[in-house]
Amino acid sequence: MLVLSRKKDEKIVIGDSITLMVIEIRGDKVRLGIDAPRDVAVHREEVYEAIRRETREQQADSAD
Repeated sequence: MLVLSRKKDEKIVIGDSITLMVIEIRGDKVRLGIDAPRDVAVHREEVYEAIRRETREQQADSAD
């Protein structure tokens, strides 16, 4: 895992097409802005895990 420090309004670039920007820092919360192509899915981890779980359940149901 790469760990970086950034201040407000500073950016991180991933590849040629994804940019993360620190929008706001308030207490222990950081707001990030993510600029990515439409074909790149961007989710919070808990949403991503829920989508994966639902997909697995649907695949299991269709296999039966």
